[in-house]
Order: sequence, then C-alpha cells, then structure tokens
Amino acid sequence: MEQASQIKGPDGPLTDQLIKFGKFFSRWDETDDGRAVFREGGREGDAFYRDRWSHDKEVRSTHGVNCTGSCSWKVYVKDGIITWEAQETDYPSVGPDRPEYEPRGCPRGAAFSWYTYSPTRVKYPYIRGPLLEMYREAKAIHSDPVDAFHSIVSDPAKRSRYVNARGKGGLVRSTWAEALELMAAAHVHTIKYYGPDRNTGFTPIPAMSMVSFSAGVRYIQLMGGVMTSFYDWYADLPVASPQVFGDQTDVPESGDWWDAAYLIMWGANVPLTRTPDAHWVSEVRYRGTKVVTVSPDYADNTKFADEWLPAQAGTDAALAMAMGHVILKENYVDQRVEFFEDFSLTYTDLPFLVTLETREDGVKVPSKFLTAAKLAGEAEQANSDFKPVMMDRETGEVFVPNGTMGHRYAAEDQGKWNLDLQGRKPILSIRDLPQGESAAVEIKMPTFDDPKGHGDVITRGVPVAYVEGHEVTTVFDIMLAQYGVGREGLPGTWAKDYDDWSVQNTPAWQEPITSVPAEAVIRIAREFAKSALDSGGRSMVIFGAGICQWYHADTTYRAILALLNLTGCQGRNGGGWAHYVGQEKARPLTGLTNIANALDWSRPPRHMIGTGFWYMHTDQFRQDAYSTDYLQSPLAKGELRNVHTADVVARSTRMGWMPFYPQFPENSMDLADKAEQAVARGEASSNADYIAQRLNSGDLEFSVEDVDNPVNWPRTLTLWRSNLFGSSAKGESYFLKHLVGSMDNVQGEDAETHPKEVKWVDEAPQGKLDLLVTSDFRMTSTTLLSDIVLPTATWYEKHDISSTDMHPFLHAFSPAIDPPWEAKTDHETFKALAFEFSRLAKKHLGVRKDIVSVPLLHDTPGQIAQPGGHAPDWKNTPGMVGVPGKNMPNFVTVERDYGALYDMYTTVGPLFDKLGATTKFVTYDLKHEVAKMAKEFGVMDSGKGAGRPALDTDVKIAESIMMISGTSNGEVAVKGFKELEKQTGLHLMDLAEGNEERRITFPMTQAAPQPVMTSPEWSGSETGGRRYAPFTVNIEKKKPFHTLTGRMHFFLDHDWMHEMGEALPIYRPPLDMTGLYNEPELGTTDGVSVAVRYLTPHNKWAIHSQYFDNQYMLSMFRGGPVAWMSPQDAEKIGVKDGEWVECVNTNGVFVGRAVVSHRIPEGISFVYHAQERMVSPKSEITGKRGGIHNSVTRILLKPTHMIGGYAHLAFAFNYLGPTGNQRDIVSFIRRRKSQEVTF
Repeated sequence: MEQASQIKGPDGPLTDQLIKFGKFFSRWDETDDGRAVFREGGREGDAFYRDRWSHDKEVRSTHGVNCTGSCSWKVYVKDGIITWEAQETDYPSVGPDRPEYEPRGCPRGAAFSWYTYSPTRVKYPYIRGPLLEMYREAKAIHSDPVDAFHSIVSDPAKRSRYVNARGKGGLVRSTWAEALELMAAAHVHTIKYYGPDRNTGFTPIPAMSMVSFSAGVRYIQLMGGVMTSFYDWYADLPVASPQVFGDQTDVPESGDWWDAAYLIMWGANVPLTRTPDAHWVSEVRYRGTKVVTVSPDYADNTKFADEWLPAQAGTDAALAMAMGHVILKENYVDQRVEFFEDFSLTYTDLPFLVTLETREDGVKVPSKFLTAAKLAGEAEQANSDFKPVMMDRETGEVFVPNGTMGHRYAAEDQGKWNLDLQGRKPILSIRDLPQGESAAVEIKMPTFDDPKGHGDVITRGVPVAYVEGHEVTTVFDIMLAQYGVGREGLPGTWAKDYDDWSVQNTPAWQEPITSVPAEAVIRIAREFAKSALDSGGRSMVIFGAGICQWYHADTTYRAILALLNLTGCQGRNGGGWAHYVGQEKARPLTGLTNIANALDWSRPPRHMIGTGFWYMHTDQFRQDAYSTDYLQSPLAKGELRNVHTADVVARSTRMGWMPFYPQFPENSMDLADKAEQAVARGEASSNADYIAQRLNSGDLEFSVEDVDNPVNWPRTLTLWRSNLFGSSAKGESYFLKHLVGSMDNVQGEDAETHPKEVKWVDEAPQGKLDLLVTSDFRMTSTTLLSDIVLPTATWYEKHDISSTDMHPFLHAFSPAIDPPWEAKTDHETFKALAFEFSRLAKKHLGVRKDIVSVPLLHDTPGQIAQPGGHAPDWKNTPGMVGVPGKNMPNFVTVERDYGALYDMYTTVGPLFDKLGATTKFVTYDLKHEVAKMAKEFGVMDSGKGAGRPALDTDVKIAESIMMISGTSNGEVAVKGFKELEKQTGLHLMDLAEGNEERRITFPMTQAAPQPVMTSPEWSGSETGGRRYAPFTVNIEKKKPFHTLTGRMHFFLDHDWMHEMGEALPIYRPPLDMTGLYNEPELGTTDGVSVAVRYLTPHNKWAIHSQYFDNQYMLSMFRGGPVAWMSPQDAEKIGVKDGEWVECVNTNGVFVGRAVVSHRIPEGISFVYHAQERMVSPKSEITGKRGGIHNSVTRILLKPTHMIGGYAHLAFAFNYLGPTGNQRDIVSFIRRRKSQEVTF
C-alpha cells in the first residue's frame, strides 16, 4: 500500500498550468466541479466525418482480382465521384453456433477506389508511335486496313522499327475506331496468311469476373484462335489432384474449417494470402482444434498455430512420407483400424491387384494394374483394359468391381458406374487371402533421398499370389514397401524402428533432410490419425503455394494426400484436403464454359497448355541443357533416356496427349481445302485420315517440331484481365527477348545440348509477335510493352459476376459510375472488335473450313484410347502408324463464317438446342433454357443470328451463364442428376430437392450474396444449407471418382510415371540447379555475393501485381522492390538492412532493397511476387533496368505433367498440364557497389 501511494498521476501544478494555457486560446465555460465543459465554435472539422456518409448512392460490387476473396463491397458515390468503399454485411447466415462469413475484406480491397482516379489510370486508347505512324501512311496508300497492315509486317525494316520500340515509351493517344480497326486488320491478316491458330489470347481466372473473361474468349474462339491456360501456368494447379482424384481441384469452403478437429496449414500462409477467411483458423481453436503450421520461415500464420514444424524449403514430402510411415505402421500393421481400412477398401485403389514384372536380370518391379482384359472369361467385357480387378477376401476369387473407368463409357455397363461392392469384401493385402500363408518375393524400388536428386535402388519384399500366370500383389502391399513398413516374414531391407535413420521414410531418416525432430513427426502423425479416428475423418490439411509451386510439387502433394486418404478424411465436412492457390472455382461452370468458348456456335475450341506454349515460343528450351536422364528412375527402361524437354513437348503433342498451337506449318484452312479435295478424289476416307496420312509419311509435321520457323510463330497476342509481363512470365527476360523483341537481361548462352526432334536454328528469333494488345485500367509492365493499349472499366464500373472456392456465394459487380474518360467494359470492347472484324473479314475470309487438332480429352471416351498407359511413339516405333483419336490427336473440321462473327458473338447459337451442353460427361438438354433466354433477352431480327436469343449486353451474358448452370438454376441441376442416375444406378435426385424452381438471376446477386445449389458440376453438396466440402457425393452416395479404378489413387501405372520413379508417393528433393543449369551451389559466397534459394511468395500488401503500385499499399511497408534475406547471409556479403542488392543468375536480374530479417532462414531469399518492373532501378550488372521477380526464374517443365490419353491422366483445359513452377531457382544475391541508384 505504501508503494502504491507513492505513484503519482497526471495531475499536478504543471498539468494545471497547461489547462489554463489552453483555455486562454480556446474559451469555454464549465461547471463548478469541472465535470462538464461548454464550448462554442471550433467544430468545423466535424463536417468531414459527417459528409463521409452524405453520399448520393451506394452500389454493390466486388473486386475482380485473383485473391480467392470474392468479397462483396459497398461503393459510395457523391456527385458522380466514387468516394470510398466499405464491406457489405448481409451474407446469408451459415447457421447457429458458427462464425459468420461477414464482414469479408482486406486492406487491399479497401484501397481499390484509389485506382479510379489514379495517375496510373489508362484513360484513352494508345498505339505505339512508330506503328501508328506507319499504319496511317499505309492507309493513305492502301485503303483496305488488312492490306495496309500487310504492307508493314511483310517489310522486315518496317516491322523491326516498331517491334524494337516496344518497352521504350512512345505510346501515342489514338481513337477507339483506329485502335479497333488495327486490331481487326491484324487478326484478319493473320488468319488469311498463316491461319487462325496464330491468333492467341490470354486472360486468367474466369471466376474472378466471368463476363469479362467470356467477352474476350468468345471472340477469340469464334475466329478459331487459341486460348492459353493459366491455372497450370501459374503453378496454382496441384497436378496431384487429377493424378489422385481425377478432378482439377475441388476443395471446401472456408466455413468448413470450423468443423475440423485437427488442422494443418502446410505451405499456406492463411492470414496473409487468405485474409478474409483467416478468422476461421483463429476461431476454430476455441473449439479445441489443434492447429499446426509447416513452413520454413516464421510466417504470419505461425502465430495462429499451436505447433510449428519448420521444414526446410522444398523438403515437405520427406516430412509427409515419415508421417505416413507412422500412420501405416500403427493403424494398418501393428493393429488394423476398421474405420480406416473400410474407407481404403471402398474409396481408394489400395485393394486393387498390381502385376510384378520380372526383368531380364531377374529383378522384379511393380508394373501395371491387372485388368479384366488379362483374364479368361472377363476379357470379352466392354472396355476390359480399363477394368482393374480385386480379390475376394472370403473366396480368393478375382472379380471386377463396379465403378471403374471401363464401366463409365460402355452402354452395356450403364448403371454400374458406382462404388457398390455388392456385398463383397476385397482383400487389402495378399496376406488376407483365405489360404493364409502366401509366397513372398523381393522387389526393387527407386529412391531419391540424395540431396542432388540422384536416384538409388532399395530392396523390399511383398506377398504375392498367382492369377492366370500373372504374379500379383496389391497396391497396399507395395505402399507398405514404399514406406519401409515391414511385416514379419518378408524379404528386403526394413526399418528396425522409428529411430532407424538408414531406412527411407522413417521419422529419423527425415530429420537431417527437413530439420524437423523425429519426435515431433511421430507425435503429430499420431495426433492426426487419432483425431481422424475419434472425429470420423475430420482432420484437415490446408495446402498453399508454398508447396504447390515447386518442380516436384505433385509428389509432395501426393505424399500429404496419402495421410488424408489413409485416415478416411476425404469427403467429410471438416476433413480432407483444402488447397487454395488461385481463385479457380467458377461455380456456374457449365454456363461459363459454354458461353465463353462459344460452344453454342462452334465446337471444339482451341485450348493450349500455357506452360508449354510459353516454354517453346519464348525459346527457353534453347538454354535448357538437361535431358530427362537426370531425373529418371534408376529402374527406368529408358523410354525417356536422352530426351530433351522440348522433345517431350513434341512427343506429347503428336501422341495426342497435350495440345500445341500453331498446329501445322500450313494454314489450317488451306489444309482443310486440300483434305476435302483428297476425300473427293478418293485418296482419303475423311479429312482426319488425310491429315494422318501426311503426318505418317513425313510430308506434314507438327508446328512444335519446327517452332522457330516464322510460319510457326504466334502472330498476335491479346491480353486482358492480365499483367503477363509484370506477374506470371517465368523467365521474363526470355519473353522480352524472343516473343516481344524488347530489351532483355538474359545472361546465359544457348546450351550445347540440342533437341533431336525439334529443329534447331543457329540464331534464335527475336520479336515473334506482329501485334501485342493489352486492355487494362492501369498502366503496367505489360501495357508499357504493348503495341496497343485499351482503357477498360474498373470493377466499380461494369456488370459482372464472381465466385470462389472460399465461400458458396455468387457476387455481382455493379457500375457505381459509368466508365470515365474513354474507358469501355471488356464486353463493349470485344463486341466492338467483333463488329469491326466481321466488316473486314467479309472481304478477305468469307466462309471457310478449318481443321482443329484436339488432344484425347478427360471426361470423354478419349480417356480409354491408350490401354495400360503404354507410351510407344508412333513416329519412332518401326511398323507403327499414328491413328487419329488413338495415338494421335483428333482432327475435327469446323466451318467458320467470318463475316458473321459479330452476329454469332451477340446471339445464343443453335448448338445448345441441338447438342445441349456437356460438363464432366453429363449432358444437359437446354431447349427449355434457350426458350427462356429468347423470352427474357429478346431475339435478334437480322443476320446469321436472326431469331436467336440476344447476348448483346453484359447483363445478358451474366444471365446466360447462370441460366444454363446447375449451381445457379435448379432445373438444370435436376436434369444433370437424372442423367447421372442413369450412368451410376444410384439415387442422387435428393441432392437437388427443393431447388427445382429456384434460379439465381443477376438482380438477385445485386441485392445480396446468393448461395449456389448442389449440382453434378461439382463433387460436394450444399443441400440443406450444408457447408461445402469436396467429394461428399462420392463418399456418401458412392459415386465414383473420375479415375481408372473409380477410386482415389496412390498408384499411377503409366509408363512415364515408372520411368520417373513416381508410380507411388515419394520424396524428391528440390532440383539441383548447379547440375542442371550451372547455377551456383547453394551457400557459395565470395564475400561479394552469396548463392541462395530464390523464393517468390505472395505479397502481404498486394494481390499479384494489383495494388503493388497503389499509394496506400506502398505506404504500408517500405514501398518499391525489396528482397528479404537472413542476417547470416547478409553478414556474409556485408549487406545492411535497407541497402540496395541485386539478385542475378543466367536468367536475368532483380534489383531491390534488402530486408534483413530473423524470420528468414539461412540460404533463402524472399522476393515477393509481382513487384512491378516499372519502379526498378538500373542494374550494375547489365546497365539496364532491373526486372520483375520472375526475371530471375525460368520455366522448368516436368515430363510427367505432359502425360495424356490414359484414364484420368488426360488433358482438359486447366485440368492437367505442365506447371509454371519457379521455387527451385537459385540466385546470387550481391550488395551493389554504389548505393546511389538510377531509376
């Protein structure tokens, strides 16, 4: 008490004097006791706060940025000016005793209105000065715009003049009429002289603004152009998803995290990159849920966690494999947990039989699934090559279970595509056979735990049985062998216990690789499995870009997914995988796909794998010295031995696995004419047969095989909703050099090792594009390089719709103001362009036939074209010929009425009436929906679209997308489930009950967020207000997964998967960039520079490049480009916090300020994603302006991602394809000699 009495408060003589002094300047009266003060005047400043709410109107809109947020916002307008924005708070409730979705938002979104009137706003159309000057001169000579453009691009000197000017300023204000005329002339010219597949478009992530996405894609596809993919290119696609589930990506909404009993954030920095949803992670801990985070650095999400596992960057699969070792041993061997085993028997491929192959040297290795085609009495079944088999536990009889891919496409098997085992209980292990003792053999398996990634061979043992001459085991048995989990009596090398560091995949083995203590691995694995068992499968892993964007991300994901699949967590609310990298989920999928790709008028579209397109056309393959030898399994047969990655692309193309455009050196329309003439002469049975004959004879080749020949260049590139050169362009300097033709910072030389099947030219071309066009509302790295820049409307100036996987709602964009200055919405822009194109095309193109090359597609019978996953190349296999649709692409003839493109663009075409719309092999009859559109939208009264429903406004586009999608139209969902019931023989209609009459319209989305409905388009259920979780329909209704077995896969038996040693989950270390690309060894230092792993995580104060130039966001940290590094690495080269450094390797240079932080581990540098090159200073190394974060990266294309044509390993747009991964890169980081920089 004595001490407390000595504490003095703020009162005292000095305080009294200050009050008197203040009163002298500001008079007031007060009560005697001083409790009330009465002031007069001095309140003028209050008006600022009152006027903030004195707006004329408020409008609902959202942000069309690839952040997965899709948050609904109020936009306030005063006197026609957008003043500010605030979060909406009227989301539908998620139910009692649960946190709500609202309010959703983040500081980045709250700063968006700054862009409306910012200095970076594109206000008018601009054209590059030299091009505009020459075009006007040419128009004075050639009155026809197409002829005028031809006179420029056919003159090498003229073409070089404007191509070389790209990126060097000189954009001149033009008019909309002139810009559109020039664009249309270039597109018509390209089709006329080269073919429609030289016109390319790129725009990412449709879900973030579906109408704007559709606006340009519809135009591109109607003229026969090419759309490049983005989900795989961004490395947002987890390739393990199609490999394991046969699904692109289906994940739970964030509200489902609340139901998790155990939650691991693995490479997912939720509070930083999923800000609107981060509250769920914090809140779920109040329910007693344990939260674990796995990341190499002390990331923002670590403070949310109860435990942090600091795995070294790129080693996550080793950690997951060790956890899998513990789970398998303790739950499948030491004891057999019924809940886990029943799940595995029903929903995974673990009980299926696998043949063992005996090599010439006597070595035995796992080979292929045993299928009905290999069994007497079963081989006559339809599609028997695609019907893997099981063995009955009671009788030992081999049987074909329902639900395999072979059942899906055979008319005689209709109603059998389901997971009903019909009372049978299959064996999990060969040791489960009724005869008791079984034979056991040694097998060889690959391992890659060497830090350099070199493969080695391990010896394990498996029990075997013999079926009609085939030596077989189960997937489960080889899984135990892979994980090193021994059982008594089996030969081979096995771990003695968890502390045995000498055997792969034990907790002790992983410790020196990951730095995670073995004790922690054992404990977390046990907790994870125990929680799953006690809660009925409610253990969850949130996956993120931190593990998704590595070269071997697919093996990492498969190792982690194995933990979930082994513990029965998939298809459960609160359980399973939760991958969030990119706003990939366009919930009204059927409508978006069909309207955007103009499938109502023309089929099929031209879709291209983005990574393969950029890898080849930016000539990055020229500096790619490695062949696939380096990464092969030591047990490989040699099918990929000494094969350059460019040759992998070529082989995949001609096998019909993956698409590549342009297709052929010849114009595809001229080729169609020749084909029809040959058919008329009786020289070919069809147009496709004519193409195949020429390809087989060598008279015709694929463009990919001579990619640097000018006839095979992409000629025009149209970009919208994208900042390609400031964000996703891995190997940005190669883009600038070879595709754009601008200044570059490429430091390396062409490799000495050349492709064998892709022709090599001694001098690489520079500036392949005839025309580069960007439509954007702000100046970016991409607009500065473009020939034409178009001003587009912001997200507060147009009608559109948005959705995300993070919540189940459809959101509207609404115009708070009309687009200012001369800006137009994307729909207005492409509609006007379609009109101008049609005007020019009537004269130059007319009506033409076009040959479209289409790969063997997922969710079509093309999946069953290549039995057994065998991969012989018809071109290099004596006696083999290529057959379209079998071991070669399909070649489809399409009629294009170019003069009527505008009519088709603005109307709903007749193919909806005739063919309906198909999504995931479910066809929807749309006659009723087309009639509704005609009634509600009106019909066109003239032209090719006369009498057809009108699509002439952005609102009608939005309405049409929602009209024909089951998620937004209950009537369509009912049709889909009826069709799916026929295929499966299951009762599914209850999933659509209560929604038959419900339909979401655009005004409804403007009034409030609209929850979507359960539909066959997706694998989960929202029925009854349920929180969405993927695969609940598969697990609860026994609908098959879209895989070979109809179950989730651990084992992938394609030839190339065996060649790469990845048939099963496995750990593969980060790439050895020293051995592959002669980059420096990690940790190498000379006192001036140090070699570090160069990582590019997402930014805290930006969404990709969006907001990085925003004044508010720049003030949140240091502003401008920065590179984070550890104190240890900084000390090695004498760098202090805030000093200028350069990151440099053979690919390019990045210049930024050092952020020296203890949160970064030694040997790593963080250069946050999409730091715009517009603000980068010049480099001391090159004397040129430093590049973006991707200037130091390059495209690293993985051969196994090019597999296609086999079961669930088959191409679909953004479903499967090589990823644009970039996390394996190594860079020198050096302190600049001069800290005075020049911008």
